[in-house]
Amino acid sequence: MASTSRTRRGRGRGRGRGRGSGSSSLPPPPSTLPLIIEEFFIVVCEDPLVKKQLPKKFADYLDGQEPAKVYLRAADYGPRLWTVEVLFDGQGRMYLDKGWEKFAIAHGVDFGWFLHFKYEGDDVLTVKVFDGTMCRRYYYSDGEDTDDESDDDVKPCIHPL
Repeated sequence: MASTSRTRRGRGRGRGRGRGSGSSSLPPPPSTLPLIIEEFFIVVCEDPLVKKQLPKKFADYLDGQEPAKVYLRAADYGPRLWTVEVLFDGQGRMYLDKGWEKFAIAHGVDFGWFLHFKYEGDDVLTVKVFDGTMCRRYYYSDGEDTDDESDDDVKPCIHPL
């Protein structure tokens, strides 16, 4: 009796998975995927209270409409907006400047933390904060104050939502 294992091809996992199936369901190579410039992250690698440089591609995205200030909103925190002045250095670099320190202190930003930004339009950036354990921090307010004069009403959640 002849062995059938010599004549078998593949592993029998279904049609169209081998060579010559005619079409591919693989995603396009990375170089052809669209770049989503409105979302980016920074890792806090130096003093968390000094101005923060945003990615050059994001600064290029805003070319011609450079805002004098942006409004930061902690994700899932509510309507509270933090006014932060923006600095452009003339070489295509964009920084979060005056006002950043208040946001960073209120949210406990520290060395090694990961900050995810999403541009919502109208100069608003939503920020997700991940601490040194690489876990997301959630915040809540124990007051209804929505201006950025008082930082005392921002508290980290002990338990994630």
